[in-house]
Amino acid sequence: MSHKELLDAIDRDQDQLVDFLRRLVRAPSPNPPGDTREAAGLVSAFLEQRGIGSAIIAPQETMPNVVSEFDGGSTGERLVMNGHLDVFPVGDGAGWDRDPWSGDLENGYIHGRGTTDMKTGTAASIIAFSYLHRYRRKLRGSLGLTAVSDEETGGKYGSRWLLENDTRWQGDCMINAEPGSLHAIRFAEKGTLRITFIVRTAGAHGAYVHRTESASRVAAALIARLAIVETMTPDLPPDLAAHMAKADVRDAMDAAMGPGAADVATRTTLNIGVVQAGLKVNMIPDHCRVEADIRLPMGLKAEQVLAVIAGILEDFPQTEMSVQEAASNPAAYCAHDHRMVGLLARNAETVTGIRPVAVPSLGATDCKFWRYRNVPAYVYGPAPGRMAMTNESVPVSEFLAVVKTHTLAAWDFLGGEG
Repeated sequence: MSHKELLDAIDRDQDQLVDFLRRLVRAPSPNPPGDTREAAGLVSAFLEQRGIGSAIIAPQETMPNVVSEFDGGSTGERLVMNGHLDVFPVGDGAGWDRDPWSGDLENGYIHGRGTTDMKTGTAASIIAFSYLHRYRRKLRGSLGLTAVSDEETGGKYGSRWLLENDTRWQGDCMINAEPGSLHAIRFAEKGTLRITFIVRTAGAHGAYVHRTESASRVAAALIARLAIVETMTPDLPPDLAAHMAKADVRDAMDAAMGPGAADVATRTTLNIGVVQAGLKVNMIPDHCRVEADIRLPMGLKAEQVLAVIAGILEDFPQTEMSVQEAASNPAAYCAHDHRMVGLLARNAETVTGIRPVAVPSLGATDCKFWRYRNVPAYVYGPAPGRMAMTNESVPVSEFLAVVKTHTLAAWDFLGGEG
């Protein structure tokens, strides 16, 4: 079985594959609330129609995970494919030019919520898995598939649960097709540190400023001081630092995530997402709530940042601090020069004419749960496009390119015989 024969098989089935993605988009799965049962049913049916057994694992009833696995014709490494079925919510659909769940195909684009993040990528992984299953006797090792729920709200009932409760889904390597750009293979992602600060003062009438400090003004001063965390420098291994400084790597990051992304990827950032204070304009607030979102680059730990913040808080005795543990995760990265990176890059270039390079991601993915277990995990997927925005859509050409690239890279990783 040659690469050409695999690609020809995908091309022959193109209409069926596009139809599967469109049906998946038409199965609403916004998170919250995260009900993916209809989408999971479509995945199970797709696999069953191709003679592939699967199972539903649902630690939370409305958030099922579809899993499947098979062995090749001889022993070897285990590869896992992962993608999620839940997507961003759309509210009342205001601002959309069409039904957010339409799955419409027009002018070479499939439209609807989740087309970019990440039903295109998840469908691509499921489809690639099905072709590899068809020719499994020519492979060495084994392949696992995890089409999960709950990614958008932390993975408690999805990827994280699977890895904590069943070692079958760990593997020797994992590939994922989250939105990332055909120019990039993502080998890392920044960590998150979410902190809530509560400033408390006595409060008073707005004219009686001599009686009390204003909680909101204290909070403003605190916010200004917190900016110092953005000057903290990560400690990267020399080879990784050299890789991140390469012009093609920086260009790929800016192309995938917008100009300036290359600078942000390797430094700490601070966003004050919530500030709540006061009841009335002529009252001095007696409390102020501040929520900070700090993104940690590779080579910087939360403990280092928290130590700096603890020093700042010595000057703000009116302030209580708590870390939002459920929403805080360390930075996660694996080798930027792993064999899988080369396989994805070579096959992507064959399929698209573009040779992607290894870059870190600014946003979080389920890949972190594999990387925390020292399993290399890589992302190659469509461009972010209008991810999380109105009128989300994906080019059919990018969908098929991801299907083909993942199929060929997995085939090569598992020693597919020609």
